[in-house]
Amino acid sequence: MKTFGLKALGCAALVASTFTALPVWAETTLTAVMQAPLRSLDPHLSTAQIVRTHGFMVFETLLGMDDKYQPQPQMADFAVSDDMLTYTFTLRDGLQWHDGTPVVAEDAVASINRWSQKDGSGGTMMTYVESIEATSDKVLTIKLKSPFAPLLELLAKPSPIPAFIMPKRLADTPVGEQVIEMVGSGPFKFVADEYRPGDQAVYVKNMDYTPREEPSSWTAGAKVVNVDKVVWQAMPDMQTSINAIQSGDVDLIEQVTIDLLPLLAMNDEVETGIKNPLGAQVTGRFNHRLPPFDNPQVRKAVMYALDQETIMQTAIGNPDFFQLCPSIYGCEVPLASDVGAEYLAGTADERMAKAKEILAASGYDGTPVLMMQPTDLTVLTTQPIVAAERMREAGFTVDVASMDWSTLQSRKNGWQPVADGGWNFFFTYWGVAGIWNPLVHSLINGSGDDNSWAGWPVNARIEELRAAYLTAGSLDEQKEIAKEIQKITWDDAFYFNAGEFKSVAAWRTELKDVPAGPITLFWGVSK
Repeated sequence: MKTFGLKALGCAALVASTFTALPVWAETTLTAVMQAPLRSLDPHLSTAQIVRTHGFMVFETLLGMDDKYQPQPQMADFAVSDDMLTYTFTLRDGLQWHDGTPVVAEDAVASINRWSQKDGSGGTMMTYVESIEATSDKVLTIKLKSPFAPLLELLAKPSPIPAFIMPKRLADTPVGEQVIEMVGSGPFKFVADEYRPGDQAVYVKNMDYTPREEPSSWTAGAKVVNVDKVVWQAMPDMQTSINAIQSGDVDLIEQVTIDLLPLLAMNDEVETGIKNPLGAQVTGRFNHRLPPFDNPQVRKAVMYALDQETIMQTAIGNPDFFQLCPSIYGCEVPLASDVGAEYLAGTADERMAKAKEILAASGYDGTPVLMMQPTDLTVLTTQPIVAAERMREAGFTVDVASMDWSTLQSRKNGWQPVADGGWNFFFTYWGVAGIWNPLVHSLINGSGDDNSWAGWPVNARIEELRAAYLTAGSLDEQKEIAKEIQKITWDDAFYFNAGEFKSVAAWRTELKDVPAGPITLFWGVSK
């Protein structure tokens, strides 16, 4: 039996009534403008970055992920049997929910079962699971039918849907219903009475939280909270946010529009920098279930018509902060390659000519494409406009439907006809931490299952390869499988890769030790 703990691994409806207000004279408040407004709360049901960041404020996972991509104990230490079929997780001392009740292993059982119904890789994991049970209040045991090497990685992954643990009474909520009572065991408590969807979210320090002893690293290790209160305040536009941080009304802006960075350069009270070193990939997603993109040749025509450089120049502007990238896994990860990315070769004019040729031969009948455009997420506002113009030039009929990001997030999950509120195409972006291998990459799920991520492509060979990746014996073998998956992804036009960018944060100099990570982290920072 191999045991992993501190030494082995190197080292409220909502909960307004569950905290005690701090004395006014002691209160330190950090005010942040996040990259999108928080309009929904259930972190098991959304891949939106803002919901995931909210999840890490309130909830924890059994394991955390450090900056070397390694799973580490968080809520629990763990042991793995020699035959790799039994995983035993022992909850650490002092864990309790924000309502004062103790965390028990049954909570984790219910939470993992709920998470796995929504997270694609979690669903894959469950096909290997023989049983998950609480063998005592502190011990959770997972028994497998056959070895499944990525199990620890999946329970630790920070994206796109982490395996957040919540009380059993909340985790028993059917996966089709929202959990709205935010009772977690994490370092912050959610203040229900001050929540205004789309405008403001407020968190206070969990005074009963005991951090781990290991150094903090991404979502692993000690989560030491040095401020009393965190306020997420929505701003109507980036210029307003810039004015607010310069005046001191705001302490941090999660993502600054690149072309406005010069406005901050001369202010010695504001610092800027890249806090997510992995960056993010912009993706244009097809709805494979509805015409015209149920036809792979029509999708292929779009792939040739769109242009990475035009899209990234328009959206980001400064090439110091973006790069063109043929890889589905990210530009700078071990599995990156240019296999299958012929649609990116040649000049923009040459690709447009190819797009017109493919579209003319595809049988496309002029069916309008409904392109969704978010109006309140700056980094994704321009791509739909640029893409629509390129597609029209290729011969498509395109309608752009403008809506807020929350509405887009909800609408993308429906596959009803466009006339009844459906969609054909939209842009989003994925942190590289959520796409860097075939197991976690939701966009390459070829099952077509209703619970897979929006777009629902179907490709049996992809699923065979994803299963083979799980049992690959070496990195070289994984790379070969990953290349074949990428070739199919591009040949079958699962989605369009619009390029990769690094987001820049801004913060007042009063903030010290602003941490780096796959999401914006609010532990470790002080004011």
